[in-house]
Amino acid sequence: MLIPAKPALKLQALPREARDTLFLLGVIALILLPQLPNIPWWCSTLAAVVLLWRGSLAVQARPLPSKWWRAGLLTVTLLVTYATHRTLLGRDAGVTLIVILLALKTLELRARRDAFVVFFLGFFTMLTNFFYSQSLMTAFAMLLALLGLLTALVNAHMPVGRPPLMLAARTAGWMALLGAPIMLVLFLLFPRMAPLWGTPTDAMAGRSGLSNTMRVGSIAQLALDDGIAARIKFDGDRVPAQRDLYFRGPVLSQFDGREWTASPLLSRGTAQNLRVQGQPIGYQVTLEPSNRPWLLTLDATPQKPELAGYELFGTADLQWLANRPISDLVRYRAQSYTRFDSGPQRRSAGLRPYVALPPGSNPRTVALAAQMRRDPALAGADTRAFVQAALQRLRTGGYSYTLEPGLYGQETADEFWFDKKAGFCEHIASAFVVLMRALDVPARIVTGYQGGELNGVDNYWTLRHSDAHAWAEVWQEGVGWMRVDPTGAVSPDRVGQFQRLVPQPGLFAGAMVAMSPTLAQNLRAAWEAVNNGWNQWVLSYTQSRQLDLLKNLGFEAPSLQDLATVLLALVVLASLAGAGWTLWERSRHDPWLRLLGQARTRLGQAGIELPEGTPPRQMAGRLAERFGNGAQAAQDWLLRLEAQRYAAAPGPTLAALRTEFRHLPWPR
Repeated sequence: MLIPAKPALKLQALPREARDTLFLLGVIALILLPQLPNIPWWCSTLAAVVLLWRGSLAVQARPLPSKWWRAGLLTVTLLVTYATHRTLLGRDAGVTLIVILLALKTLELRARRDAFVVFFLGFFTMLTNFFYSQSLMTAFAMLLALLGLLTALVNAHMPVGRPPLMLAARTAGWMALLGAPIMLVLFLLFPRMAPLWGTPTDAMAGRSGLSNTMRVGSIAQLALDDGIAARIKFDGDRVPAQRDLYFRGPVLSQFDGREWTASPLLSRGTAQNLRVQGQPIGYQVTLEPSNRPWLLTLDATPQKPELAGYELFGTADLQWLANRPISDLVRYRAQSYTRFDSGPQRRSAGLRPYVALPPGSNPRTVALAAQMRRDPALAGADTRAFVQAALQRLRTGGYSYTLEPGLYGQETADEFWFDKKAGFCEHIASAFVVLMRALDVPARIVTGYQGGELNGVDNYWTLRHSDAHAWAEVWQEGVGWMRVDPTGAVSPDRVGQFQRLVPQPGLFAGAMVAMSPTLAQNLRAAWEAVNNGWNQWVLSYTQSRQLDLLKNLGFEAPSLQDLATVLLALVVLASLAGAGWTLWERSRHDPWLRLLGQARTRLGQAGIELPEGTPPRQMAGRLAERFGNGAQAAQDWLLRLEAQRYAAAPGPTLAALRTEFRHLPWPR
């Protein structure tokens, strides 16, 4: 009976060229794998087909396709890329093209020169992964790809035969280890400047997070995203209670009946009439990229956060904005007060937009407001009384807090108050603000994040997109704007003990939780702590931290010039160390053999070519054949050199022979 050959045995039976080609194709696939979510489906499909095709040709030892095939595929790629991106320039179109070009280049992989082009094109394609993500997982995948490319490059320089790939991999690993100290020094000390160029992107696309508009139901969709929005590290042990962890985002004041939007008029400068109480709470925020201009700060933050490289300004509604979208991971410090009042304390014309409602919208809610005004218990009531009446209705009216309240129509407030009586935080906040405005109480919606989760591994508070929240602010005579969270009246645990709604976990996550909830939670916390360490020490390593490093080294007022000086000094020291290493390596060779080699060189200059390893006595004989007694001194010296190494009796020292060698009349 025939036993089928194992795949490993089949691979070993292939010629070296085919084996090396398959290895290189595997490395290219590893480079392209993280790009799959970022490139069009046709691009990834075409790249996979080309790589499989090239692998099949290598295994079957068939000829490569003609240049017409390659030209045709390239033309189709250019046309489809333009049709997809409407340009051949920019980040997305450029990455699409470079992926296809790398795959197509393998179809003309004939000579070593072609292999080198593929290697360096692979290095460039590897870097494009960081255009989209600089996470720890991306860095780890690219490290594996780097080692794979270095292994293929070393293997291409090995002599003919079948050298094992493991030997090339060990050499590549040593190369990477030797380069690691240089990489670390450059990372720590190479001056970080503002980028001289950028890649054009859609500044508002491709990110999940808060928006400056809120259609009822949108935050419920965001709550299904368990990704991290920000991490917060409080100073010392001054951590507010979870019920006070309101991180302010866009403030929405305009309403068209279904959608809330931010006011287009944002006045720069310190927030108007902000009055704080108590001691400030200092903290550090590591904000994930959102491609939005706003910063997340704990309510309320009177002083500008410390964020290098951005121009920040505050608005009258207590929000802090940057002069451009936050497209990279940033870290900033801020100080906030959890007890505060803001806004005018007397009613003025500036509050009129906060009582405006679209004509004819939500008529039943408007009728409910009129009914409340006619209630004798609310006769002459102020804002606080109306707020308490609305909250009491939410507590006792059979309302529920849910992620799936069903589809809402145009009159969202009416449907919430009278029909569905169920909703997520934005349903509740929107209906509450509409009722307040119908009662002629100035009100607005604030979106942001509420709560958070403490990671016990690194003691950072984690804000997730699922922590997104919407609450209300109402205006009270003599007080100003004050926060009201109507969701707390429907579901007190959402704000107090912080029990947020989450979607059902997937099959694997559900099995992990069912098997050991504590283990799943600890694994998640550990992994997020590792990611946070990567963010803090690598992605957030800025110019200011470079200068802080110089302060720790003893510089009183470090500057970029000091940074360059330290870097130059280290380069000089490294060069001197390398030169010393080279001299030491040379001194390790046998000095007797080195002197013999110098003598062979002198004979070569005289026309006597001798192979390496020729002994001194044979050199002396060849010298006598060629020059006779005219080279007697050199012959005697060669015999003394032999005696110094092999004679039983002590002969001349090597130092004496070296000195004599420099003064000998060697024939020419």
